Amino acid sequence: MTFDHRLSEEHEELRATVARFAQDVVAPKIGEFYEQEEFPYEIVREMGRMGLFGLPFPEEYGGMGGDYFALGVALEELARVDSSVAITLEAGVSLGAMPVFRFGTEEQRRTWLPKLCSGEMLGAFGLTEPGGGSDAGATRTTARLDETTGEWVINGTKSFITNSGTDITGLVTVTAVTGRKSDGRPRISSIIVPSGTPGFTVAKKYSKVGWNASDTHELSFADCRVPAANLLGEEGRGYAQFLRILDEGRVAIAAMATGLAQGCVDESVAYARTREAFGRPIADNQAIQFKIADMEMRAHTARLAWRDAASRLVRDESFKKEAALAKLYASEVAVTNAREATQVHGGYGFMNEYPVARMWRDSKILEIGEGTSEVQRLLIARELGLVS
Repeated sequence: MTFDHRLSEEHEELRATVARFAQDVVAPKIGEFYEQEEFPYEIVREMGRMGLFGLPFPEEYGGMGGDYFALGVALEELARVDSSVAITLEAGVSLGAMPVFRFGTEEQRRTWLPKLCSGEMLGAFGLTEPGGGSDAGATRTTARLDETTGEWVINGTKSFITNSGTDITGLVTVTAVTGRKSDGRPRISSIIVPSGTPGFTVAKKYSKVGWNASDTHELSFADCRVPAANLLGEEGRGYAQFLRILDEGRVAIAAMATGLAQGCVDESVAYARTREAFGRPIADNQAIQFKIADMEMRAHTARLAWRDAASRLVRDESFKKEAALAKLYASEVAVTNAREATQVHGGYGFMNEYPVARMWRDSKILEIGEGTSEVQRLLIARELGLVS
């Protein structure tokens, strides 16, 4: 039996299509959006028309009938050119639409998924809070069921929420404490809050180091009321739900990180061939050759890692450890390659007109979002039986 790591014909066709889109549509325009810190609505609309937001969802809900592996392929090619566009897709699918698909009722799926799959609407996932990111069990946001009106009354604050304040944001799935277990621990549930609901306030956008063309806000809820039917999945199962969503999201972030790492290789190769020093291209220098060769090695290995995790996911096998491994390795590779690509470019690597400057700024958050590198190491150790 042989192991074939090559993409299927369908996945290769998707990869080539997204690669062309990234080069022909995203690359010429995204720098200006990034500099002005503007959300690229026209690019997102085109992604919607291509069906990218519906990649892993069944056709009956407006999706493309693909799988999570297909999403990873698309994310890698987008991040190879720009991470703001890639994270908009990643969050829209894995954090916005996927919870509705995984845990929603049939009515919730048919209400929300068609618009989310078409890119006409974006969804967001409200998990992180000012006092708790990795420690989601420390959730302070509460939701009380008003038996008189049949509504959830939500109070609290969420931080760093992607896709939460765009003109096309339609919903935020909020995790909130809805009671206490017999041992006193919080019972956390997930509740869909449509945009525009009274008591739901979107704060001013953050001033960020990177991902400047993506949308990120703090959200607050003050006696925000939504129907009891907006509960997503079982009451008290929100913690388990978000663990599954984060496991899947780590595969997607690993694909993104791989794309950024590969983009650093692409830019460095092109620059080294044309940049001359001491009368010859710097690509002739063995120091540059070895630096870029190491960058390619890291990107290639990261690709194998995320594809392995994604393959396990779509085969419905255990993938928690592999997702953590892929996310940890690929994110650290992205940071290393971005630093090295900047070094290859010299002073020009510090100029925003060069894509590697954007990649350098965008890389660090990959070691933080969807679980920090420290959390990934803890998860891996736990899967190895080292943590009681």
